[in-house]
Amino acid sequence: MQDDPAPTPAVTRGDVARGAGLAGLSRAGALIEALAQPLYTWLFGIATYGLYIVLWGAVSLITNIVDLSMPSALQRVVPTRDSEEDAHAAVKLALLVSVGPAILIAALITLNAATVASIFSAAPQDAVRLPAAIALFAWTLPLWTFVEVATSAARARRAFGPEIRLRIFWEQIARIGFAGGFFLLGFHSIGLMLAHLASLALTALLCVPLLGRYYRLRRLVRAPIPAALARNLLLSGLGLFPANLARRLLIDAPPVILNLTIPGARGATAAGLFEIARKLSTVPYIVRQAFQYVLGPLSSAQAHADRAMIAPLYQFASRVSTALVVPLSGLLVFAGVDILSVYRPEAMAALPMLWILVAARGIEAIVGPASTIVEMIGHRALPLLNSFIAISLWIGLTVWLMPAYHELGMAIAVAAAVVASTYAATLELRIADGLTPFDRKLFQGLAMALVGVALMAAGEWLFDGPARFALETVLWAITSWLALRYGLTREDREALGGLSRRLRLV
Repeated sequence: MQDDPAPTPAVTRGDVARGAGLAGLSRAGALIEALAQPLYTWLFGIATYGLYIVLWGAVSLITNIVDLSMPSALQRVVPTRDSEEDAHAAVKLALLVSVGPAILIAALITLNAATVASIFSAAPQDAVRLPAAIALFAWTLPLWTFVEVATSAARARRAFGPEIRLRIFWEQIARIGFAGGFFLLGFHSIGLMLAHLASLALTALLCVPLLGRYYRLRRLVRAPIPAALARNLLLSGLGLFPANLARRLLIDAPPVILNLTIPGARGATAAGLFEIARKLSTVPYIVRQAFQYVLGPLSSAQAHADRAMIAPLYQFASRVSTALVVPLSGLLVFAGVDILSVYRPEAMAALPMLWILVAARGIEAIVGPASTIVEMIGHRALPLLNSFIAISLWIGLTVWLMPAYHELGMAIAVAAAVVASTYAATLELRIADGLTPFDRKLFQGLAMALVGVALMAAGEWLFDGPARFALETVLWAITSWLALRYGLTREDREALGGLSRRLRLV
């Protein structure tokens, strides 16, 4: 490892495409989790699955509070450091600030598990074992916090691939194996919680050698933390904290609120149904999130050198996101009945929520990673404003709609908040930095995608059963190819490398 790294090279569309491809694979853990959902609901039931989701949502929210946005701050700070000493010090401080408090909170929850259990709604068979489940599950908090910081430290080195084995195989695939094993051992109520804890413990253990690949562990332990660096990292984290917390609130808080406000098994079931719809809606989000992961550290480094260089990367990401996500959203909406048919029969109640949440993801994808770029290129007030817009709209619509419509009202509130904050970031980039995702090619790709989605809607109306799903899948593939072929410039398509050649896009 070099002590004095070379100046940051210019970032190309090929860099973004390769990084996004690797990051997309690493985030495919969310896809595997969506595919594992039917198995979890068949093994443990929707009410138990919903309770598990509520506990994990609570842990994820606490994690995003105690880590003070250190994972995101590392994306902003490490790429701009000129010395290895500072880079190691930043990672060391991020670990100290986040993991230490997480351990203390986990211990407090374990010692007061019975009291904590009393606030959650659960089916009778789950309520009996809930205190024990909470006492154990609390330790996912420090484990997940460490995984988030460690993988973020690797991404800050522009290393987007190493998460693939961790996020997909060791975390998601191992969780499926652990869940099946605990079910066979008779843990029908808390088996999912135990499986999650076991898979996270394994992932956290493997994150230690991951850190060792990109940082010297001995140097990490001994690195002094300069006051100026500490101040910079903490201020960066605090500046990003509202935006990150708002993002996680819209993901993790809805099932928790549904569970806390609807008593008994109905509250656990409502949380489970909402999560089924939300998790399926993250499938198209993987594409956009891949570009977020890549353009975070890349835009931070590029803005440090020349902010004008971000514009073509931003437009490239937006064009690819539109061409891939809009057709995929159409597939999930118009084949939703067929997709939900692999779950337990009662899961079909999630269909209206699936339509709403997927439509929001498709609309959001058109403007690409606007929110991440706003956060990473030095704006400190704008992420706070966007968080205020998202949370205010979500809270207002939740208070208005949820009493009458329960989980459907929650889905509407989340969808509106997601779209509003993303388009606010797009407008801010246009005004403050002269950056816009919109050009002729993007609209051309969007037109192709919308025509294909309209054909999917006609197919859903004309056909039924397996024939419908087969037709929707074929229409999705054709629409995606046409949107990529005519919605990207030749330079864009060449930047996709081998994928472009295999798909005959060039």
